[in-house]
Amino acid sequence: MQICSVCSEQTPKYRCPACKIRYCSLGCYKRHKDTCLPVELPAPVVPEATTLLSFESWTVDDLLHEDDISDKVPLQRLQLLGQSKELRDLLCNPHLRQLLCSIDNADSKSDAMKAAMQEPLFVEFSDQCLKIVKNEVESSPSNEAFDL
Repeated sequence: MQICSVCSEQTPKYRCPACKIRYCSLGCYKRHKDTCLPVELPAPVVPEATTLLSFESWTVDDLLHEDDISDKVPLQRLQLLGQSKELRDLLCNPHLRQLLCSIDNADSKSDAMKAAMQEPLFVEFSDQCLKIVKNEVESSPSNEAFDL
């Protein structure tokens, strides 16, 4: 059984919204509030457009599985995606971020992609990604062997 953190006599009925200690009455709250030290909660982790496209710490192996080797895009081209203002602007949309998370968490990625491709926002995002990667392929003569 708990006791009041202020008077140490009564059973607490309330909890301080700032520091979460338990107290029993208005009098105890008034005595406590002058010495209250609010508990600082860690900032919620919210994926931002810039962190979603931060490839510096990724390897190509992190992005695709071994059976996808023929579909791998070199890391240098993937980094171009992270530098795109257009993609960052699109990723500010919470609906698009939710779509991307649902694809990533889906058991059947293929089915999730088919469903996402029905969303105009996702189509715009994927077209922008392909445009960035394809422009790099076309501008580099050494990459002509790659088919996209």
